[in-house]
Amino acid sequence: MSPLADLHVHSKYSRATARDLDLENLGLWALKKGVDLVGTGDFTHPAWFAEIREKLVPDGSGLFRLPDDLFRAVSGSVPGSCRNDVRFVLSVEISNIYKKDGRTRKVHNLVILPGLAEAERFNQRLARIGNIASDGRPILGLDSRNLLEIALECSDAAIFIPAHIWTPWFSLLGDKSGFDSIEECFGDLSGHVTALETGLSSDPPMNRMVSSLDGRVLVSNSDAHSPSKLGREANVLSCELSYPALRKALAGGGGLSGTIEFFPEEGKYHADGHRSCGVRLAPEETTRLGGVCPACGAPLTVGVLSRVRKLADRSLAEARDLCRNHQCLAPLSEVLSELLGVGPASGKVEAAYEEALAAFGPEYVILRETPVEDLARFRAPLLGEAVSRMRAGRVIVSPGYDGVYGVIRLFGEGELSRLKGQQALFGPSGGTGGASGASKGKAAADPARPAERAPGAPSGPAEEAKPGDSPGTASEPSGLSIAEPSERACRAPSAGRVAEPPALNPLQREAVEAPAAPLLIVAGPGTGKTRTLAHRAAHLIRGLGAAPESVLALTFTNKAAAEMRERL
Repeated sequence: MSPLADLHVHSKYSRATARDLDLENLGLWALKKGVDLVGTGDFTHPAWFAEIREKLVPDGSGLFRLPDDLFRAVSGSVPGSCRNDVRFVLSVEISNIYKKDGRTRKVHNLVILPGLAEAERFNQRLARIGNIASDGRPILGLDSRNLLEIALECSDAAIFIPAHIWTPWFSLLGDKSGFDSIEECFGDLSGHVTALETGLSSDPPMNRMVSSLDGRVLVSNSDAHSPSKLGREANVLSCELSYPALRKALAGGGGLSGTIEFFPEEGKYHADGHRSCGVRLAPEETTRLGGVCPACGAPLTVGVLSRVRKLADRSLAEARDLCRNHQCLAPLSEVLSELLGVGPASGKVEAAYEEALAAFGPEYVILRETPVEDLARFRAPLLGEAVSRMRAGRVIVSPGYDGVYGVIRLFGEGELSRLKGQQALFGPSGGTGGASGASKGKAAADPARPAERAPGAPSGPAEEAKPGDSPGTASEPSGLSIAEPSERACRAPSAGRVAEPPALNPLQREAVEAPAAPLLIVAGPGTGKTRTLAHRAAHLIRGLGAAPESVLALTFTNKAAAEMRERL
């Protein structure tokens, strides 16, 4: 596997709780995840900087590693299949809050430096401007452009990356406090900003919809505040592990071969909404409502999808053609949580996670490389099927909004129980799909049978989502539309419920509104099978948010097919 880099973590140093994340623990989780290069995080904090000095040794290339005795202790805590070298690079995230062009700006920036001497100079400069000894990331009343200038003065090899550039409250292009372009923020130093961090709520195709970002490298990092969150996103390197090679890769000189992404809908600022009212909306609905919550009248938090569309000058289809070197994945703990029916932080999931590492290697090897037939033999039921679906982008998404993380599911309602039953009957290699029933009838529209996508194929929110898509389930926030298994063409969440046309009898309506799963309609001639299937397809798209191109309806005559087409 190519080296993976996660450059954005936080030390979370706290005087009240000592260290929540020490360097050994950071190295331990890097081994578990399969991440080869990790940012130290928060090197501006005096206590954390002292720990970096004490526990890391230079490797001669501008990177650092744990000394042999510490590394032996760390690697002894993971299975042999996870033992690899781990390198560190000096990194810190700075929160810049300042006035510019009549607005208060709040921008987070990531600074990476090649050595302790350069980092010490940087810390001394910042200490004259604000308090860098407080817990958490430094918060400075300093223009982002001036922070970049200081970094370059401390080292002409400094790497400067605007962090999670689309999030509403604290980012370069965020709706609440950001700018509309890189040049507005960094002025004459814009040419030194060669890389941009996409953040958890966006992916490369979304970013490439905005042509003003062309020429900049897109990177993905975990922004991890706890060790288990390391590697939620990562960068795939095709260069040697050295600081000069990393800097060259992040300047667009080659060496960055792709990124590993969250499904952007899982990010907590992907969609628009108002958390306190449980309202989640599509961009079109937000515009129609004037940016005001329909429940309480307060301003909505405009999410990443809306903000990208506002600045976009390309269609999503055009943007996808420009970036085909990323892959969306969900964390292994979340996959195991769904399969085992317990929370991702439960002891049951933790035990299964450790067993999986022992059996197959680091998490990213499991998610990206291990043959699904091998995973199918693991004790967690249907792990192979789950990973196969995820690699192909066939997931059910419930988008995040206003600080609430979204939910990614791999199986529809009731589907997991049914497939587990089949597995118990036929064994791990038994069939996992298809409907059962009489041999005569018509196969209903089935969102669980999409056209396959090659692993790593670009994905993103569907441009075609229309206002009026109805909510998914009563337990979801109002305005939600769930995308059923598809080409991960996520339907943007929107408000309102579209009523089904009349003239369905109770049995027909029951079939139309059944939970999304393979469905067989069995009935005699003239009983309304075609009408039911047409309504079913419409319900999957309008009521459950399935992408139209993901719905498959099979009939057995050309006449019935033509009738279906006409009705739809």
